[in-house]
Amino acid sequence: MKLRMIVITAALLAPFSLMAQDEPESPWSGKATLGYLATSGNTENTTLNTGFEVGFKTGQWAHMFKASAIEASENESTTAEAYDAGWKSERNLSDKDFLFGRLSWRKDRFGGFDTQFSQTLGYGRRLIDSDKHKLNAEIGAGARQSELRDGTKEDETIFRGGLDYKWLFSETAEFRQDLTVEAGDANTYTESVTAISAKLVGDLALVASYTIKNNSDVPPLTEKTDTYTALSLEYAF
Repeated sequence: MKLRMIVITAALLAPFSLMAQDEPESPWSGKATLGYLATSGNTENTTLNTGFEVGFKTGQWAHMFKASAIEASENESTTAEAYDAGWKSERNLSDKDFLFGRLSWRKDRFGGFDTQFSQTLGYGRRLIDSDKHKLNAEIGAGARQSELRDGTKEDETIFRGGLDYKWLFSETAEFRQDLTVEAGDANTYTESVTAISAKLVGDLALVASYTIKNNSDVPPLTEKTDTYTALSLEYAF
């Protein structure tokens, strides 16, 4: 029954996806994702993941806002609940080089940190920029404010590194790998997102992703690493 919800959503979005192909190129771009899975029987499990991303380009500037949410429950008891939101602005220096400013906010109800908010500035370079392969690298520094589950607060200077890779291995399918590291005196946060997407019709795609989030220093009896596996519909616009 729950699987039918995803199929119905795809059918409803498909006409809009086909119509969008005839529209002129716009400085705006974005995508929205939705994934839902439910099992029943001896154990009842539900998992919901949603997200959206909106970008705007003008001249040498590019801006992007994105947000996502993950929620899971077992026998009507919530077992996972996490939220992310971020803003990034880029200023091109050349075809390969750019400067960036980034804001990142994370909240995890069951993680070692209740909230983490970081602000970084830095330099980026497009190491590979071909039709099939794209690889961007970033390095920067800034500050991070964190609150642990026990109410303890941490303010620290951080250094940030990031790699974003995309491989278009066919006309309708691509592989993505994003890696982020925020290193501070009190804690190092690492996030890896691996995803494979395949277009269903127009701008509607099916995406399988695997996310790893790790904090090097967490309170006792708290796991350092959280992982999320998701199967979602993604609509690009």
